[in-house]
Amino acid sequence: MNFFILILIVFIVFYLFLNWFAKSSSKKIYQFLRKSIIWISIIFAVVVAISGRYIFSLPFLLAVLPLIKTKAGVTLFQLLRLWSFFRILKNSGRFNFSNSNQGSNTQPVTRDEAYKILNLDPKKKYNRQEVLKSYKKIMKKIHPDINPELNRLASIVNESKDIILKDID
Repeated sequence: MNFFILILIVFIVFYLFLNWFAKSSSKKIYQFLRKSIIWISIIFAVVVAISGRYIFSLPFLLAVLPLIKTKAGVTLFQLLRLWSFFRILKNSGRFNFSNSNQGSNTQPVTRDEAYKILNLDPKKKYNRQEVLKSYKKIMKKIHPDINPELNRLASIVNESKDIILKDID
């Protein structure tokens, strides 16, 4: 009996949604779906944070942040580039996100790593302006004035820029 009532409620809700969908304009539907995704994501984030079983993952943030229009205008492509940048640094052992080991790694950045960090092709020849443009693009996102916790990351990017500029000269 309870199963029948549950199915009836689901069909009624589905019917009301389809009825609203048929009578609404595409702009209203788009706004409704966009707001629904944002609210569902926020509710999901709160539930996950309260439950304590999971932590926020970078893929989840990448999925949610482009839906929210920010003042900075961060696009999904820029977020993917930042994520790949962090992954390169983490895989090379140059940067650790825990505070206990940040000062322990003082190895110099290699030439190939420097090109990867600045998102440049090591086989291609670049002039000084192209290197500085790529450097500024990254530093706008990770500058210590924006987020003081990224001091070590900014120093790695600065070191990479210096290595590539020495390579050019």
